[in-house]
Amino acid sequence: MEKRFSHNFAKRDEGLPPREVYPLPDYPKRTHFEPFIPCASYQNDLPIALDFGKTNVRIGVAGMDDPYMQFPTLYSRYRDRTLNRSSTFIGYDIFVESTIKSSMKNPFDGQMLTNWEATEKILDYSFLHLGVTPNNECVPNPIVMNESLATPLSQRENLSQLLFETYQIPSLAFGVDSLFSFYQNNGKSGLVLGTNHEASYVIPVSNEKPMVDISKRINIGGHQLYDFMRSSINLKYPYFPTRLNDWQVQSLVNQYCFVSKDFNSEIKQCLDLDYLEKHDITIEAPFNEVLKEEKTEEQIRMEEIKRKENIKKLQDQAKIKRQEKLKLKQKDFEYYSKIKLSFQNMSKKEVLNIIREAGFDDESDLDKYLSNLEKQLKKAKLLEMDDEDGNGSENDNESNKYDFSILDKPNSELTQEEQREKRRLRLIKSGMEAKERAKQEKEEAIREAEELRKRDIEFRENDLDGWIVEKRKLLNNVVQRRKDRIKLKEELGDRKSRASQQRMKNIASLADDGPATNSEGSSNASNKRRRHEATIDNDPNDTFGANDEDWAIYRDIAGVDDEELSAEELEEIYTIEKQLLEFDPNFTIDDTQERQFNYKTSIIHKFLRGPREFDNEDQHQLHQFHLNVERIRIPELLFQPSITGVDQAGVVEVMEDTILRRLPQELGFSGDIS
Repeated sequence: MEKRFSHNFAKRDEGLPPREVYPLPDYPKRTHFEPFIPCASYQNDLPIALDFGKTNVRIGVAGMDDPYMQFPTLYSRYRDRTLNRSSTFIGYDIFVESTIKSSMKNPFDGQMLTNWEATEKILDYSFLHLGVTPNNECVPNPIVMNESLATPLSQRENLSQLLFETYQIPSLAFGVDSLFSFYQNNGKSGLVLGTNHEASYVIPVSNEKPMVDISKRINIGGHQLYDFMRSSINLKYPYFPTRLNDWQVQSLVNQYCFVSKDFNSEIKQCLDLDYLEKHDITIEAPFNEVLKEEKTEEQIRMEEIKRKENIKKLQDQAKIKRQEKLKLKQKDFEYYSKIKLSFQNMSKKEVLNIIREAGFDDESDLDKYLSNLEKQLKKAKLLEMDDEDGNGSENDNESNKYDFSILDKPNSELTQEEQREKRRLRLIKSGMEAKERAKQEKEEAIREAEELRKRDIEFRENDLDGWIVEKRKLLNNVVQRRKDRIKLKEELGDRKSRASQQRMKNIASLADDGPATNSEGSSNASNKRRRHEATIDNDPNDTFGANDEDWAIYRDIAGVDDEELSAEELEEIYTIEKQLLEFDPNFTIDDTQERQFNYKTSIIHKFLRGPREFDNEDQHQLHQFHLNVERIRIPELLFQPSITGVDQAGVVEVMEDTILRRLPQELGFSGDIS
């Protein structure tokens, strides 16, 4: 088995040599047609040996150690439209031109010959290349031909009729090829195992006499092995970019499969890394590789500068949008806060009228809206503070740049220019005070986080076992939540899944939640002010939003990218694992998520991608598949046909049954020492 080429993946597995990669075998490339034996060397009295099998045809004459010709049992009819002539090509001649190869066929249907016209063409091709000199359009040589055990009489009659009437041969002898081989090797008594394309046979022989009446047939042959290999690869790699043809599958079985000496024990260790390093075979299908242009250092540097500029531009645009939304929310908050303050000197009826004119149902509805606005403003201001952390020293000294004493003077004492300056300074001071409040809120959040950390340390020092239990429980919850989210995301990609159907129901339910109409047909909510920033729910008992998971429905509907959420979960998992590794003696590095998803411990990865890491951006690896379990599992069908669903015993059991039970009277089989 020749190693043709390899790829160096040492950058990911530095301590190991690069894996050998074998090309996917394909039809043999032929540049010339099969040669002919010169007629001068032909002898018409020598018997011709003909092995007409489903896979290959072998032909030679008596006295040869090996057949003169061996070619696949294939034929193809090709019509040359330029010359307006049809031709028939046989065997390897089909592979000279790709257009001829596309229409090739086999004269067999299962184990039976059915296309007798193609059979005659193949025989003509065989006799001509063997150098047979026809005598009055007949073949003067006797023929010895193989056949399967217990061939139906109709097959033998049709083949005999073809040879005697078409070629007028003088004599014909049929025989089983495995028995011919047993005789050639000077066998006297023994048990002959013949494996064919469609079936296998166990034939006992006693004193050079085959005992056909107690022979056994097992419906497992090369055809079943090839089909099982094809099904295994298709199931293992359902999206492999190349479709394997019959020749390739047959070559994979013949070149890379072997019979295991102890299948039951070897199959248990076939996915161990050490075993895979020795026995895993990497096959690469041909493809047109797209070579990436190698960039100079100057080009890489300019692209990096451009990328940073684009990121800065996007950040500035996002900041401007946030500031615009913040201003709108601030105006809404101030406007409705003033309305709220004006209720102090009003009657309940006047208050209710003002509230309804503003688009609310009652005062609690307004309070809920203001509360939501206040929360959003605090969150937005904290985000603004994060953006301005780098300019903290400038903000601290910003108040020294302005003289706010003019704000205490009445407008009557100021000129128009001073009044405009007063309004500008009032806005600046309001912004500075808002920044200061946001800064204080951020510092308060930091203090709360520090307080939580101290309480966690105190809990760990006072009750280590309880702390470990809580941390493990928290870790399991975060990991399970992450798994559920990933699973849901995968299910949403399948429109027939339950999760995807539930998502469509959620969308439909939101679409149905339109404004109700009164008895006159007009909308009760027609005069409501549209507020996208803070949604109002008319149900006073509604608790939607109290749990953060409630908002996942909008994320599902909008299809929001959850990469940020995934990063937060991973950061939380790594933090908890780091604490457990330090303080929990029973928590080892093998218990971490990174180790559990390591390719070296993943059975699925080793089964699909072998003992090395997989790079889904490597074009070569995307066109590769691995043979590991299949190398010993495919030949095992001969010994355990039940693997592929055939309800029969294997060759070993059939041979054992034949020797021990069915031949008790035959010397050499029963164990009788006489």
